[in-house]
Amino acid sequence: MKIPVLTGRRPKKSKSPARRKSRIQIPPIARWHPRTRQFVDWGVTVGSVLLCLLMLPTRLPGMELLGIGPNWLLIWVVAWSVKRPVWSGLLAGIVMGLLQDAMTSPHPTHALSLGIVGMLTSLLQKQRFIEEDFISIALIVFAMAFICETIFGLELTWAGDRKAEYIWTYYQRVALASAILSSLWAPVVYYPLNRWWQEMKLFEQS
Repeated sequence: MKIPVLTGRRPKKSKSPARRKSRIQIPPIARWHPRTRQFVDWGVTVGSVLLCLLMLPTRLPGMELLGIGPNWLLIWVVAWSVKRPVWSGLLAGIVMGLLQDAMTSPHPTHALSLGIVGMLTSLLQKQRFIEEDFISIALIVFAMAFICETIFGLELTWAGDRKAEYIWTYYQRVALASAILSSLWAPVVYYPLNRWWQEMKLFEQS
């Protein structure tokens, strides 16, 4: 008579079908109700704006050069405006500038510089001077950062409460550091947002 060997291990129970089906499965975007897609689209857009606002004063390793960080709001404005009409880019820049004014100081305002950035970016897209790749977006952000800081420096000069020599000596360094860092980090913001907005546009056209 053979004696059964006891290994001390209990036989594994197969998972019941009820347990397997209990996991939450998100349906594909194509099956969502149009109103649900619209609300989620708004949520992604507003959430990305809030994230850029929170990142603006943040200084993480690799996100600082000469005490300057990336201009996350400028990157968002470029990502939004590159495939939209001029009025949409201008409005987005003004809104983001007012939000930055609320976090920093409204005098001088950031709405003027970011509004012009949104308008110029939309004009570049409209005249098809660029192609859709990360290098083009990085170059656009680099140029727009210089334009944005130059406009802000002009506003400070027109205010007349500081010496022009000091302003332009300081803002030359600020413009260069901001342009370099913003162009390097631009794909991090541009790629996911652009992909999401492209999918939403396809659903709107279908």
